[in-house]
Parts: sequence; structure tokens; C-alpha cells
Amino acid sequence: MNARFLALLALLVVPFSLFIQLSSASYAVTNINTTVVLNQNSSARVSEILEVAVSNQSVSQYSTDRLALNLTLSQWQLIIGPNLVQHIINPHGSIYNFNFLPGPIVSSPNGRVAYLLMTYYVNNVTVVNQTGPRTFLYSFNNDVFNFQHAASGAVLGENTTLTVIVPQGSKIMTVVPSPDSPAQSFTQNYKNVTVMSWYADEPLSKFQLVYTTQESLQDEVLSFFAQLYKTLGVGVYVLILAVIAAIIVYTYLKVGK
Repeated sequence: MNARFLALLALLVVPFSLFIQLSSASYAVTNINTTVVLNQNSSARVSEILEVAVSNQSVSQYSTDRLALNLTLSQWQLIIGPNLVQHIINPHGSIYNFNFLPGPIVSSPNGRVAYLLMTYYVNNVTVVNQTGPRTFLYSFNNDVFNFQHAASGAVLGENTTLTVIVPQGSKIMTVVPSPDSPAQSFTQNYKNVTVMSWYADEPLSKFQLVYTTQESLQDEVLSFFAQLYKTLGVGVYVLILAVIAAIIVYTYLKVGK
């Protein structure tokens, strides 16, 4: 048996073994929880937890797959099914800092389940405009939704929850559709609300979330110097030292008189 034949045999065996695995294993995604934490730079950190029901005959295979650290997300998608996808995607960019962690099998009232955790970052989840001194208006970009599609557009599927967290201190101006939690009647038009959730079957095609943030004076000063550094580079430090030196000289001359 020469080396070329062995290499060809390996190429045939791996897909065949994966096919056997897929045909014998039985998994069902029973719950999806997507949490979107909005940042002030218009990006978002996304955490997704998928609850997967594992049949008795699939316990051993799942445990083996979980320990196979070389399995890619694409291979896990073949194993689990089409629900194992990122549900927040920027159509004009890619996600980054992606992490995937398949959890151990645990017992639940409905049988054996495993929790699959995905975390990643997405750019341009919001559009931001400055509307006044230290005041910024943010609008959620609903093009990033990658949930189920109905005739009307994106919609949360069965047993799916979407949670959006806005920056602390934000003032919510518009939110459509109204969150399932918290209920508007208990929030005084969402005053001091930063966490909102929508549950299964909620239509997202006309989703709107508009809010404002107020930048502190300290943040404005830091942002100013950061922009100076971006423009002038290390020259900004020379400029600052020159200004400080001029103030010292001016003060010395005034005192000397």
C-alpha cells in the first residue's frame, strides 16, 4: 500500500465517518437566547445560548464531539443543524473575536440537554449621530438580524428570545415593537430601562430602537485628546508640553513683576 493510496483512503473515510455520525445522532434545538450588548462606538457584543436536546443514543457521540477540540463551527453546524448560526450579522462586514463553547450534557425535566455558547462582536449594529454638545443619538440597524424569515421579513422563531442592552444612562426615545419585558405600563415610557427582551414569534421586520446618550465632560476631553493623537501622533505630546511650558514661563514673568 503506497502513501498516495493511504492518503486517498483517509479522504474517503473521514467524510464517511461524519455521515455515519450524522445519521445516527439525534439533536434538537429547543431554545435560543440571543443577547446583544450595545456599545457606544456602534459595535455590539453578542452572546447566544442554544439549548439542545440530546437523545439517549447520542450521548456518547456528543461527548466525543465535545472533546474533539479540532472540530470547526461548520462541522458543528452539520452535527446540530441549521439553528446553530450567528443571529446578529453585519451584512457589510464580518464578526470578530468569535468563541464557541459546547457545554456538557446535563439532566433536565425534559431529558438530557446541552448548552452551546457563542460569543462574538459585530460592527455597525447601531448608527450614531451627534445632536448636541456631548449628546448622541443612536438608531438600531435591523439589517443585522439573521433570525427566521416569514413573508413579512425577520421574525423570532419558536422558543427564541432576543435581549438588547443599551449603555447605562441611555434615554430611550423609540422602541417598536414594545418589549415583552419589561412591560411598558411598569416603566413610565422606559425611563431608566437598559434591558429589553422580545419573545417567540415577535416580528422584527419593522424593528426600531432609538436612544440618546450624554457624554460626560471628562469623556469629551479624553475624546478630544484621543482625536488629536490620531491626527498628530506623538506630536500632540510636544504640543501639550509646549503649552504647559508657556503657562509656566508666563506665570513666572507675572510673579517677577
